[in-house]
Amino acid sequence: MIESILLSAVPIFTYDIDTPLTNASGFFFARDERLFLVTSRHVIYDEPSKHFPSRLEIELHTNAQNMAQSIGFSIPLYRDGQSLWRQTNDAAGEVDVALIEIDRAALPVTAVYQAFTPAHLVAMNHQVEVGSSLLVVGFPLGFHDTLHHMPVVRQAIIASSFGLRFQGQGYFLTDARTHRGTSGAPVVMRIMHPTVDQATLPWLLLGVHSARLDVGSRDIEVDEALGLNCAWYADILNTLTGPY
Repeated sequence: MIESILLSAVPIFTYDIDTPLTNASGFFFARDERLFLVTSRHVIYDEPSKHFPSRLEIELHTNAQNMAQSIGFSIPLYRDGQSLWRQTNDAAGEVDVALIEIDRAALPVTAVYQAFTPAHLVAMNHQVEVGSSLLVVGFPLGFHDTLHHMPVVRQAIIASSFGLRFQGQGYFLTDARTHRGTSGAPVVMRIMHPTVDQATLPWLLLGVHSARLDVGSRDIEVDEALGLNCAWYADILNTLTGPY
């Protein structure tokens, strides 16, 4: 059996029409009857690096009995000159999370995937302790099981007080070894006693991995990298998937 968490994440390849640009990570999120692809906003649009792809492509499994079978599924980012993705700001500025709706009718009828839902977000009364064990599910440097089209996971722990906005930003910190290509990966924690709505995918969705955190004054010849990362709080997905 394939663990459901491995079917929730997909590799993302960005293109300027047909010119390959970058690779990243993403995951599925469903609300009511709607399905979304979630990733980091800078994967879709990034002014500082002049990264402006016109479309994304993901890999989709198409045979539950043979995970080696997959297809590339293209997702346009613009229609009639208008952007199709959703992003938002908060009190501190831009949130580095974006999502784009996927037309379920356009998916292969045999598509195999798992999607997080609002039931997988952390409830207000749920305490998540600093140091708690997490997984980051993604495609670091594009690396993955290229035969079965599966992501890899990296272990992480919560490195700042969960529920507080680190330095006023809408993210918390994780301590994990990460690489380029992990942007947009889900940051999850195992659910010990899942509800009916969580049973198929028994993982809490805590955050969306964004980037490694560094210190500007670090001497790269003397000091090791911090090994800390920003993960934007996943409850922003309630806002992004609401009325638009």
